[in-house]
Amino acid sequence: MTRVLGIVATFVLLTPVTLTAQAPARVTPAVPSKTNTTWRVSRTPDGQPDLQGFWTNTTYTPLERPKNVNKPFFTEAEALELAKKAADNEEAQTEPGTIADVHYDFTQFGLDRSQGAQALNLRTSMIVDPPDGRIPPMTAEGQKRTTERAEAAKRRGAATDAVQNQSLSVRCILMDRDGPPMLPGAYNNNYQIVQTPGYVMILVEMLHQPRIIPLDGRSQLPQNVRQLMGSSRGHWEGDTLVVETTNFTDKTAFQGSSANMRLIERFTRVAEDTIQYQFTVDDPSTWTKPWTAELPMEKTIPPIFEHACHEGNYGLYNTLAGAREEEKKTSK
Repeated sequence: MTRVLGIVATFVLLTPVTLTAQAPARVTPAVPSKTNTTWRVSRTPDGQPDLQGFWTNTTYTPLERPKNVNKPFFTEAEALELAKKAADNEEAQTEPGTIADVHYDFTQFGLDRSQGAQALNLRTSMIVDPPDGRIPPMTAEGQKRTTERAEAAKRRGAATDAVQNQSLSVRCILMDRDGPPMLPGAYNNNYQIVQTPGYVMILVEMLHQPRIIPLDGRSQLPQNVRQLMGSSRGHWEGDTLVVETTNFTDKTAFQGSSANMRLIERFTRVAEDTIQYQFTVDDPSTWTKPWTAELPMEKTIPPIFEHACHEGNYGLYNTLAGAREEEKKTSK
């Protein structure tokens, strides 16, 4: 797990771990200010806007606006206070003997989000459209599919009955950080972007997944070729990298999506240390209308270390073995 040192938010309570430097986090509004007319995005040797470097999208901002919040933005004081509460919660010690206690000790392993680079977004949700900050209602087809998926899971039995019944994330195959879209989690929210003529590569720390995006105008894969991360094709619109991804599988199911989901991502470097990341989900088979979210990606300190998840799937084996032992106890 990569532990990013150096830039810490002002709302963080210091742990006993010694940091190499301390600097207040820059509060980033919905779209970082572009009024600085002296700053210009640098260019790669082939003339493209330079997005290269190491970035993190760590944030405490939820995907959807909480039901008890009815405004699109927090004040700076409100955002700092909420982030501080979240950081305190992650830093708190777990109850001995609980599942949380044996799973992760965030303080011990330096996994809590408070100990790294973070642009504090003043938005109350990542979702910016619809204006209520929430995922639109599902269509009748989407609701039916969701019900069928739940019933199929019941027929397969409990998740601990078989490896195949565990989620893709538990099986270390695909996680929300990998995407697309690339959503942050509690840790390992780091990315490296590399550009070459005709391609952009995004190395995702979580599961060390590389996203290789062609920019040469080639067509998408045939419809009968499906991939967990879809088929991505990119092009430039001014200084913004636009990536369209289709050809997902029904196993990906982002927020309940279908295999027909069409995803549009936009990467815009708006400052030396910030990329504005935006994505639009279009899936008429699932939702009544498209929806859009955005969040900043902040420059962070390299390198990215290899993430092995539960190396050799020992963790998954132990989960199933433990379930079998519990069954033996209850059957006596």
